[in-house]
Amino acid sequence: MNLYHCVIELRPEARSMLFSEACTQWTGHLQSRGLITGWRLLRRKFGTAATHTDFLIEMEVPDLPALDAALAALGNKADEATQRYDYMHSMVARTEIGVYRPYPDPA
Repeated sequence: MNLYHCVIELRPEARSMLFSEACTQWTGHLQSRGLITGWRLLRRKFGTAATHTDFLIEMEVPDLPALDAALAALGNKADEATQRYDYMHSMVARTEIGVYRPYPDPA
C-alpha cells in the first residue's frame, strides 16, 4: 500500500463543509471506479501542528502504477472525476504533496 498525502490550505473565502463535501464526491468517485482503494480527509485540531495547514487528504493505492493510473484519469476534461476535482480544487489556495508507504516493508 502507498499513501498519496496532500496537505491543503483553503482559500480564505472557501467554506470548510463545502470543501469536505466536494472532497467526498471526488475521492468517492475515484474509489467507486477502482482508481484508489481508500481515502480519508483529516482536519487539524485546535490550531496545532504549526507546519501543517488545515486539511490533510490521504488516498490509498496498492502501488505507484495504480497512483499513476488514478492521476491519469484526471486528464480528460469531460470526465466526471475531473469535473469533481476541479470543483474541489477551486477552493484550494495551496497544497503540498507526498507519497508514503509503510516502513519497513517487504519491498
